[in-house]
Amino acid sequence: MHRFLLIFLLHLITVGHTAQGAETGKLTIAAAADLKYAMDEIVTSFKDRHPEATVDLVTGSSGKFYEQIVHEAPFDIFFSADIKFPEKLKEQGLTASEVRMYARGRIVLWSARTDASKMTLKNLDSPQITRIAIANPKHAPYGMRAEEALKKAGLWSKVEKKLVFGENVAQTAQFAETGAADVGIIALSLAVSPALKEKGGYSLVPENLHSPLDQAYVVVKRAENNPLAETFAEFVAAEPARAIFRRYGFVLPGEAAPAL
Repeated sequence: MHRFLLIFLLHLITVGHTAQGAETGKLTIAAAADLKYAMDEIVTSFKDRHPEATVDLVTGSSGKFYEQIVHEAPFDIFFSADIKFPEKLKEQGLTASEVRMYARGRIVLWSARTDASKMTLKNLDSPQITRIAIANPKHAPYGMRAEEALKKAGLWSKVEKKLVFGENVAQTAQFAETGAADVGIIALSLAVSPALKEKGGYSLVPENLHSPLDQAYVVVKRAENNPLAETFAEFVAAEPARAIFRRYGFVLPGEAAPAL
């Protein structure tokens, strides 16, 4: 009888630790720079529900995060501004989940110096605009789409000498905010953020001028035995996180574009 009770108690302890493991532990997230504010809110909301969990958030260029993960950087989940980067990781066997689209982004013209709400790309050729900030198209998806749009509008060769390149789209927004550039082509999610909303206006760049900014996330291979990673991945697909994405202007899978 005593032996049975001992086995039963050990079983309860084991189950308790297993259940707790889904709520505790540590998670390191690499997120595209356009998620700087939205993901901060999502992480805060998640931690309200999982107060024992430690979640570290790093934002930056999707292309650079991809390269870092290939070289075994210690990230558990990767939120990319371009679905192609998680898909490439999946093809290389470096993921522990399916690639999941979480949103579609938009690029906008934003300025703290002039009323960008009345601007179009053609205005960038004006002599009054001497510096235009875009994210580096070599590794930042928002920079890639900015380059596509400028080329399709027949403006790239006209404005190329005016361009200043941010390391990622958040730095690009900072250039426009501080006056280091007269205007920036940045993420809508940053233009409507509390940090920039009252400092300048924006106008949407027509989507037919660039390929879609389909954004996706994936659990990285190193986190395949970390239950907190899947818990967070599921949370991002749930309504509390989706509501945050909507507020930042993202178009969610299965939904129409929000009125802006």
